[in-house]
Amino acid sequence: MAPQELQTLIASTEPDRVEKTRSTGDVGKFREAICSFSNDMAGNGLPGYLLIGVDEKDPAFRLQATDDLLQQFASYRSDGQVMPLPVTSVAAHPHPAGGGDVIVVEVRPHDLPPVRYRGRVCIRVGPRKDYATEAEERVLIERRSSRFPTFDATPCPEGSLDRLDQETFRQSYRPHAVAAEIIADNHRSIEEQLAALRFYNLKRACPPTARDRPRATPTASGC
Repeated sequence: MAPQELQTLIASTEPDRVEKTRSTGDVGKFREAICSFSNDMAGNGLPGYLLIGVDEKDPAFRLQATDDLLQQFASYRSDGQVMPLPVTSVAAHPHPAGGGDVIVVEVRPHDLPPVRYRGRVCIRVGPRKDYATEAEERVLIERRSSRFPTFDATPCPEGSLDRLDQETFRQSYRPHAVAAEIIADNHRSIEEQLAALRFYNLKRACPPTARDRPRATPTASGC
């Protein structure tokens, strides 16, 4: 990333695409940011950026990037807390004003939203950071349904809902994929619940190809 590009990001007033912080230890906040950028609720198709080492209230603040810090932020991609795995890159760049570094975490919009952090769908709409409502989650599900990058994700029109082991989904898979309080407050149909975890295609009213096996048991290994 060129110094001018980084300077543009630091000066950016696009809160749905850029988050700035001086902290290096707020792990939950970082994962929420990665999750929300992955979901790209605004639908602009552009990457989001988490800038570590920037303090808008204290422009003189500087961070010294270390290998440990870079490994820390790189680990958020594949530690299983944000699922499906986000598409990220991590790099340290000299601060445009000199005297320190900025760690830049670039997060690409995910092809298969909704992306969840600890079972919750995190989103950004302008300056607002929150968990997605049912209506907002449906938007993400429908967006994913319009993209079928691999054969196993394509809808299987010959399939049907009764070919999926719904009881195993409710009792075994769903509790591990979705936070308990979200399940307790759930008002969605079984089709919508399956679709949220990629076991059903709402637009085509059928399971995807990889799920359409007689009495198929939805398991993490089948994802």
